Amino acid sequence: MTTHDLIIIWAGSAWYPAGMYASRYKIKNIIIWAQPGWALATSHKVENWPGVISAPGKEIMDNFKAHAEEFGSEILNEMVTDLEKKWDIFYVTTSSGKEFSAKFVVVATGNSHKHLWVKWEEDFLGKWVSYCATCDGNFFKNMTVVVAWGWNTALTEAIYLSDICKKVYLVHRRDTFRAEDTWVEQAKKRENIEFVLNEEINEIAGGFFMEKVVLKSGRELPAEGIFVAVGTNPNVWVVEKLSPEKDAEWCLVVDKRQQTSVPWLYAAWDVTTNSNKFKQTIMSAAEWCLAAHSVHEDIIRG
Repeated sequence: MTTHDLIIIWAGSAWYPAGMYASRYKIKNIIIWAQPGWALATSHKVENWPGVISAPGKEIMDNFKAHAEEFGSEILNEMVTDLEKKWDIFYVTTSSGKEFSAKFVVVATGNSHKHLWVKWEEDFLGKWVSYCATCDGNFFKNMTVVVAWGWNTALTEAIYLSDICKKVYLVHRRDTFRAEDTWVEQAKKRENIEFVLNEEINEIAGGFFMEKVVLKSGRELPAEGIFVAVGTNPNVWVVEKLSPEKDAEWCLVVDKRQQTSVPWLYAAWDVTTNSNKFKQTIMSAAEWCLAAHSVHEDIIRG
């Protein structure tokens, strides 16, 4: 079994900066996860990371990784299969059977977007299919797009996109919305938002480019992009044995130092209750740097 001061679970826009800061504090740390980069690494273009006008997400992620390694973070590309705590020490097991221990753990396991599970959704992902209007909206300037479904996220994304796109179809499978009334009313005032109610998406169609969305009724909506806003599921399974406090949406409750209800267990990124749940790369990186700083403070205090 290998012992570190800090184990960082997952590897991406939050985790690599955490390793970088931890290493700068001379904290012996290891970053463990099987899929470095997650959603950011699959983005074909990122334009909202400070200092970078435009770059592929993988390029930004590769720079994060190189920066963390340069300062001394150890990186292991494996899946964490078990996390438990005994006598104030955390024990981590990976998919290959490797075992690690540390007094501190930081998790940034993020969310998994709920999918429509329709034809071509996966094939067009990162191109014409997006799960974040704030991230990708500008790529569809003056185009026609579809937004699905009817919760707050869908309504706010439709409103946001209406300032960028020529036309926005808001497709919802009911005739009433579960979003807050204020968002519904604002959306109704936008002349370029068309409500398509009591409909479900059956297929995303096109050739090299997306061309349309086919509804279950057979109606076709000409569109060059689709924003899937059907919700997310926090990836909190890795900490289930520790029983940390969660909110109603299953996000980990953290304090202003990013510490969970479990002593010495910190969390960052989309899986936490901090940053007003504003799911952006800059917020995840900031939360992780704060978590690393908090670990350093705890070590100094003894």
